[in-house]
Amino acid sequence: MLQSASQPSGKRRRSLARKEAMWFYILISPWAIGYLLWVGGPMLASLYLGFTDYQVTSPPQWIGLGNYSKLFADPLFWHSLQVTLYFTILAVPAAVVFAIAIALLLNESIPGLAIWRTIYYLPSITSGVAVALMWSWIFEPNFGLVNLALFDLFKIHGPQWLSDTRWVIPTFVLMSLWGFGGPMLIYLASIQGIPSHLYEAAELDGATKLRQTFSITIPLITPVIFFNLVMSIIASFQTFTNAFIITQGGPNYASYFYIYYLFQNAFVYFRMGYASAQAWILFLIVITLTILAFRSQRYWVYYEGATEDRL
Repeated sequence: MLQSASQPSGKRRRSLARKEAMWFYILISPWAIGYLLWVGGPMLASLYLGFTDYQVTSPPQWIGLGNYSKLFADPLFWHSLQVTLYFTILAVPAAVVFAIAIALLLNESIPGLAIWRTIYYLPSITSGVAVALMWSWIFEPNFGLVNLALFDLFKIHGPQWLSDTRWVIPTFVLMSLWGFGGPMLIYLASIQGIPSHLYEAAELDGATKLRQTFSITIPLITPVIFFNLVMSIIASFQTFTNAFIITQGGPNYASYFYIYYLFQNAFVYFRMGYASAQAWILFLIVITLTILAFRSQRYWVYYEGATEDRL
């Protein structure tokens, strides 16, 4: 009797589960179809085109690994990769440190806190082209705000920021800090999620604010630091707008980023097969760096409740 009474309930549960699964696939289908058409499809097409000689105006011709062998013998390929790596090494740590510092400041009780948080977040939602033009004016060597301020305050003649091969990448790093609002907001939410009793116990033990920051705050937000670190690495390898709008890869190829060279191959020289091969090499580089970052997290990322022998 008990088994027969439970059978309808089990059938209803299975029916409900099937309906929920059906509605799930129905509701997700617009995104899935769009992804297959506009992301998955082009990715597969570029994978094929990377093995062809495709000049847009003529049908693609299969050449196997010809594009990849040409890329590895191309000095501009290696130079653009070197420029991008140099930018990444400078920009990623600077972005992480700057965003954490601002998040710590905005976590304090100060007047007009909501306004300050809004002000610091707004730059991250501004247009890339407009921001690039703004920075080109700010760093203009003759009438730019930076050089004028350096001379008025310190009587220092500022460098040729965007036309000097030594300064153009550090200048781009300073520009990249403009978009710290998104990571800063994530850091701020993570900091506010730290239990207050940890700080209270530290104060009873006589720990200073600085000691609390490095012994409690930073270790407990390392998962968020890791997330933003990976996202920053990926974003740094996609740097394009400033090089395209401001310097066009100059001076003397000093800001010739990898994506800028890929863009030129694809849409200036119309070497679509060559550019597709270059894109897949970038994909493999980013995947490799991401895997290395995930492998490194066991040594410095703290997950609450995780055992010491976690993999």
